[in-house]
Amino acid sequence: MLTQDENRLLTQAGPGTPMGELFRRYWLPALLSEELPAPDCSPLKLTLLNEELVVFRDTNGDIGVLDRFCPHRGASLYWGRNEEAGLRCVYHGWKFDITGACVDMPNEPPANRFAERVMTNAYQGVERGGVIWIYMGPRDLTPAVPDLEWAHVPDTYRLVTKRIQHCNYLQNVEGEVDSSHISFLHSSNRPPSGENANPSAADRHPVFEVKETDYGLAISARRDADGDKYYWRITQFLMPTYTMIPSTPGGTISFTSAVPIDDTNMIGLTVTWRPDKPLSEPDVSRIKSWTGIHTEVDADYEAVRNKQNDYLIDRTLQKSGESFTGIRGTREQDLAVQEDQRGPITKRWMEHLGSADLGVIATRKRLLQQVRQLQEGTEPLEPISPHFYRVRSAAFAEDRSIPWAEAGAPFFVATAAG
Repeated sequence: MLTQDENRLLTQAGPGTPMGELFRRYWLPALLSEELPAPDCSPLKLTLLNEELVVFRDTNGDIGVLDRFCPHRGASLYWGRNEEAGLRCVYHGWKFDITGACVDMPNEPPANRFAERVMTNAYQGVERGGVIWIYMGPRDLTPAVPDLEWAHVPDTYRLVTKRIQHCNYLQNVEGEVDSSHISFLHSSNRPPSGENANPSAADRHPVFEVKETDYGLAISARRDADGDKYYWRITQFLMPTYTMIPSTPGGTISFTSAVPIDDTNMIGLTVTWRPDKPLSEPDVSRIKSWTGIHTEVDADYEAVRNKQNDYLIDRTLQKSGESFTGIRGTREQDLAVQEDQRGPITKRWMEHLGSADLGVIATRKRLLQQVRQLQEGTEPLEPISPHFYRVRSAAFAEDRSIPWAEAGAPFFVATAAG
């Protein structure tokens, strides 16, 4: 378990906090491209890492990310006019480009050249793979965007969805790296049967092993399978808060991210893709089905099944054994336990962890290690090494005599061209 001080260290992401500074060394996936559909479209409010921002696509199609409040008198630039490669405050007409420079100040005499001395805080934004990424760190340390396979495939090869989740980011990350809960939270309560029965349902107490990697962690969960085989589920944890859910080689692959809005809310992105061909109609139907990992959301990206309506839990269904929880949807089941986990920032010092929590423990240790190294002046390596992210997860059965890292090696390599 974490101490109260360690819990605060990892869960606070605002300006000047240690974890906030670590987040600011990475490009963060924050918006879907469809939220800024065209040049000079309406700007958006965005709160990210406890900072209130306004985001816009300028006349040239470039992404601008500015402090939400005009440096003149503090009016919100969200009400501004997006025109002629800049965002113009409606209060007095001051206009700012994507670098934060004031490029027009119509209420001041041109001769005083006051505009040349005014800047507003601006961050960098880029578009990759149907997602708008934002970098909020020192400009002289600007890294490359993570070289994730799904960002290189055509649009028809991937599905990208977004949700707002009402808890600290770490509660979601810990759920993603915890492979033992799938035997319960995402299962039925009926005994598995037949030759195609999922080993995750038959063997509910996996044995864990963690391997340190350049990008984060490879977390293996071993279960008994038929014959002399083990069934392995390998979850990839990629710094700072990205995961790849175990997937069957040759099938679809999925990625998730958890980015703090503030300390008690987060943006979750889920991407499912095929590296070599478009997603088929059966693919999309399965992805969006009861067992899918994409959330059904409203126009504001709020989950349709949420804490206010008890996630529409069906107690009759739960009692029948068809669903362990009675809640529809894998992601919604996650939301229920993560958003209602001793509050929006769970009290980790009150936990009782076991051997099945090895992946959670290792993830916390990796984050703590990198936060403390940055405090001591050592910059993280992953942001400047985008190729570290060219990996996949995997779920497979193999002879018990073969180590998982050896058996899975061919499956972990991303191949879509960058």
